[in-house]
Amino acid sequence: GSELRAGAMASPSPARNPTEVQMSQLVLPCHTNHRGELSTGQLLKWMDTAACLSAERHAGCPCVTASMDDIYFEHTISVGQVVNIKAKVNRAFNSSMEVGIQVSYEDLCSGKHCSICKAYATFVAQGPMGSKVRLEPLTPQTEEEKIEYSIAAERRRMRLVHKDTLKDLLTSSSQETERETRDGSGAVPAERTRVESVELVLPPHANHQGNTFGGQIMAWMENVATIAASRLCHAHPTLRAIEMFHFRGPSQVGDRLVLKAIVNNAFKNSMEVGVCAEAYGQEMSISRRHINSAFMTFVVLDQEGHPRTLPMVAPEPGDGERRYREASARKKIRLDRKYVVSCKQTEVPLSVPWDQSNKVYLSYNNVSALKMLVAKANWALAREKEKVRMYTLEEDKFLSFRIEMSVCIPASRAFSLLSNLRRRHEWDSHYVSAELVQKVDDDDMIYHVVSQKLRNENKPQDFVILASRRKPCSKGDPYVVAFRSVTLPTHPARAEFTRGETLCSGFCIWPESEEMSKVAYYNQAMPGYLNYVTTNVAGLSSDICSTFEACEKFLLKNKEDLISRLQDF
Repeated sequence: GSELRAGAMASPSPARNPTEVQMSQLVLPCHTNHRGELSTGQLLKWMDTAACLSAERHAGCPCVTASMDDIYFEHTISVGQVVNIKAKVNRAFNSSMEVGIQVSYEDLCSGKHCSICKAYATFVAQGPMGSKVRLEPLTPQTEEEKIEYSIAAERRRMRLVHKDTLKDLLTSSSQETERETRDGSGAVPAERTRVESVELVLPPHANHQGNTFGGQIMAWMENVATIAASRLCHAHPTLRAIEMFHFRGPSQVGDRLVLKAIVNNAFKNSMEVGVCAEAYGQEMSISRRHINSAFMTFVVLDQEGHPRTLPMVAPEPGDGERRYREASARKKIRLDRKYVVSCKQTEVPLSVPWDQSNKVYLSYNNVSALKMLVAKANWALAREKEKVRMYTLEEDKFLSFRIEMSVCIPASRAFSLLSNLRRRHEWDSHYVSAELVQKVDDDDMIYHVVSQKLRNENKPQDFVILASRRKPCSKGDPYVVAFRSVTLPTHPARAEFTRGETLCSGFCIWPESEEMSKVAYYNQAMPGYLNYVTTNVAGLSSDICSTFEACEKFLLKNKEDLISRLQDF
């Protein structure tokens, strides 16, 4: 720690985020498992400590871990290597804040650096007697900070609906358990993998308020989960992922923590272990308090580092069968979330298949992609005509446009009008029609859109578009309407249309006063997919600007039509 501070003093960095905390730990034999690799429990403790210190820098008071998003561990870390952890507050809400954590390792002999994982934790600030503290808002400075700040609101929304997503998938899927087509004759009874262990919470396990460190609880949970996984495979498993989880209540010094684990389901190359932590005091008569539940995914690696085939699990009747089914659903959700949410924007296919299980993550990806585009620096002014300003942004694979103007209309009204694609043909001559195919929820709709014939094409284009809209999360946030292509089995490509795709486009609307709004339209596309691209950029910009002027007339004409507020979306 002292070396770190000294290094920072030697080369001052004025732009450094005041909440940023850096931690470097040399991996010693006491931190490792039998293979000489850093135990994941120890890593979780360090991550939680760094994140907590960052949260407390912003809050100016003690903070406790409320939740941790999915963590995917990309590599193991060996004894003698250095773990570098960087944590900083991405955004503060009323009494909670999101802290971003980046973990990498450094090999001191070769100088090699490698990423281990990226995680997001939510912390709650605590005042006297555990009361909640209202936090000061955070002002992002750099482009990266602005992106993280903006998308933090989307991640928060995703956390809040996480339970519902699982419930929906279990309800919509068949009640028959999906069994793998493997010979189940040698299936291991799940009961054989059950583990129960107790820990006494001592002062070194807690913060200065006497609350047990979240990272310490996670480390104890990882320990019993590893034992349960080992009992299934009779080998030493490797932890690959931890499912998003929430701490349900605090635990204090003097508590006894009972930790229980069991293998819920084993797939071909991975297994899910369910772990639960309960607390009780000296008085056994008082019922146990549920502190936390988590789901951990393990693999068993062979000598070449490839995952081995695992034995099947025979679940117990009743609760065991339920956990078995839920584990299958969680695997599906986890793959969707990793595929859609964790991918870089350039790696997500243009048209992702939409279904009930990934609807939350596609909506997240849709809105966050637009927010990332909005936060980009280096936009260049390409044209200014009266009130309309057009900017371009050229990147490796993308050509993006931003068109903005101020309009005399309340932001909420503009939001209501522009989020309804069925009315877009009234101002955008490229649109012929938009049919509402599916109302996912109040904020997400799927439309089938038909547009005009393209130049040199003999048939019109059609699109299947997910429209996701968001009201401001806090003051200063814009209203957001985001569009992206998806695929639906009910709407395959048809011979009479050329199927088009949109990667990322949409509107951001900022209130400038009660009656004035700044309306900005964004479109990010690979040059080959951009509808309006011609060899003449001046002609292109003229076309877009005239469409946007028509949009302004549409907004002004309809701004008094208050009845449609309830019918628009």
